[in-house]
Amino acid sequence: MTQLDNEVSMIRETARRFVRNRLVPLEQQIETDDDVSTELLAQLRSEVAALGLYGFNLPESIGGPGLPAAAKVAILEEVTHTSVPLSEVFGHLPLQLTQADDRQRAELLPDILSGKKTVTYALTEPNAGSDLSGLRARAEKVAGGWVLNGSKHFISHAETADYIIVLAVTEPSAALKNKLTTFIVRRGNPGVVGMTRYRKMGWRGYHLNGFTLENCFVPDEDVLGARDAGFLGMMQSINHDRLLSASRSLGLSARAQSMACEYALERKAFGANLSQHQAIQFMVADNDVEIEAARMLICTAAEMIESEDPRAHVAACRAKLYASEMGCRVTDRVLQIFGGMGYMTELPIERFYRDARAFRIGEGTSEMQRIQIARAAFATAGGRHGL
Repeated sequence: MTQLDNEVSMIRETARRFVRNRLVPLEQQIETDDDVSTELLAQLRSEVAALGLYGFNLPESIGGPGLPAAAKVAILEEVTHTSVPLSEVFGHLPLQLTQADDRQRAELLPDILSGKKTVTYALTEPNAGSDLSGLRARAEKVAGGWVLNGSKHFISHAETADYIIVLAVTEPSAALKNKLTTFIVRRGNPGVVGMTRYRKMGWRGYHLNGFTLENCFVPDEDVLGARDAGFLGMMQSINHDRLLSASRSLGLSARAQSMACEYALERKAFGANLSQHQAIQFMVADNDVEIEAARMLICTAAEMIESEDPRAHVAACRAKLYASEMGCRVTDRVLQIFGGMGYMTELPIERFYRDARAFRIGEGTSEMQRIQIARAAFATAGGRHGL
């Protein structure tokens, strides 16, 4: 093994031990309560920070660990072994933070990178999800800053975040690439009103919120990045976010598959262990192939993102599309293998089944991934034919 391989193995093992020993035992109570205390999450973030793994996706240039792609993929797979709310304690932080100026880096980043304060970003609106051209939140320039008006929904942890990174329209008549600006809205801003928490099919304990911006004043020093460059900043992070979503599907599916194999080796039916029945073997084999295929797509996309390959965007779309669709197929087969017990809440199988469904929607729906993949395929074919 090379030195890099050894380092990645050590990082993976560190993440694995923390997830299996510290986080997994907390899952059932959080699932039952559909909540987790901010104090517990803060404690867990501090423990991850002490391991040197908090904010593991960030570059060294802004204080992150600057890990290579292989290490980040290893952490992603281990972290996503646990439930969605608990996987957050490793701090997969918004890459928009790389746009922070010197003052913002000095004031904001130390507490964010240590896990003492949290940050989320608000993109989705009631009439605009994957279609950014439909964004309606507006920011108007005033003396000393900006006034924001509009609504956001399905925003992760908006009710508890110390900072909300908001994308708003600043040049309505401009092309999409030049019409949006990113703002940092601080906790307690009186212009953030009507905070709601959505009830969901899955992801219990992971809060998604909606809120309204009503004459929300943001000073000039809290503009993140250049004016009217919000779209480019968002695109900088979208590949990484899709990789996270794909990895969540992979981690969940791999855990479900492992549990199914153990169960099939122990459970008897018609005079033999389930593992000896061909119907079960076929389901396990299909799961195995799909999980490995997703893993390879994720690894390929991560390497292309790190090398700034111009095809990385399509690679991330492929990984996200396949992994999220695969997760639903795998958890469905696993539930079938467990039979009635898989449908009961005494086991986490039904939770896996519910949680997997959301990954086909978040970070760009499966349909949006297909559109972008197809466009790239047609462009490549057109280039070969001189079109």
